[in-house]
Amino acid sequence: MNENTQKAIQASFLSILGNAVLAVVKFVTGIFGNSYALIADGIESTTDVFSSFLVLLGLKYSSKPPDENHPYGHGKAEPLITFAVVGFLVVSATVIAYESIDHIRTPHKTPESYTLIVLAVIVIIKEVFYRFFSKKGDETKSTSLKADAWHHRSDAITSLMAFIGISFAILMGPGYETADDWAALLASGFILYNAYLILRPALGEVMDEHMFDDMIADIRETSEKVPGVLETEKCLVRKTGMHFHVDLHIIVDAHITVKEGHDIAHDVKEELLSELPEIFDVLIHVEPEGEH
Repeated sequence: MNENTQKAIQASFLSILGNAVLAVVKFVTGIFGNSYALIADGIESTTDVFSSFLVLLGLKYSSKPPDENHPYGHGKAEPLITFAVVGFLVVSATVIAYESIDHIRTPHKTPESYTLIVLAVIVIIKEVFYRFFSKKGDETKSTSLKADAWHHRSDAITSLMAFIGISFAILMGPGYETADDWAALLASGFILYNAYLILRPALGEVMDEHMFDDMIADIRETSEKVPGVLETEKCLVRKTGMHFHVDLHIIVDAHITVKEGHDIAHDVKEELLSELPEIFDVLIHVEPEGEH
């Protein structure tokens, strides 16, 4: 298991623990503080616990080395887990929207003012979580960890909407109790939007969509520094889990021997694996100058 995978797994454990603690706090405060927005927030955090657990399982499975049946490794499991995370988001948003509409139709007490203190703390914690896990996702190139980060951001948004709704209900007094529920309903829309933001890159990864222009530029620059490489031609990159597979065409002098061309290709591969450690493997095709 490489360093990036270990970092991602450690981050997932922290995510599970944090979500579990916050879910309990939200449920207890929401029930005793007469706030459905907080209870809805607790529902969202509970789904976060399960989705973070799925991310953990996906990271462990995707880190398994290649075998006879999976010569490119098991990394594609990661975006599939991301789809499951998106599913949890959609379900939680639907439940929150349904319950919010039901509570809007049903008269209830104004939320207690102390729920605002709890929500303010939760918003800060969740935003810190989002930034931490987003950074870890960028460092490890983990799609599912980035999805988990967005889960924390959606939780922060839900809590912020709850804070605004409860504040409005308390300030405006009798007749405005449902502001809390309208806030929860609005939050469900934000959650669905976040679900789309998470789904898009994961779908692109499964479909091997072209979305690595910066990496391709680095590959070309690194390759063309190797002695014997005149220029690079075709360069294709596809992501598998937290690793990348590269197909590269290099242009060499047409008059060198096959052995010399092979040695140049070998040097290019070694240089790329050394300079860009996120690359798992490189397949290099040698083209003679003037023939491409």
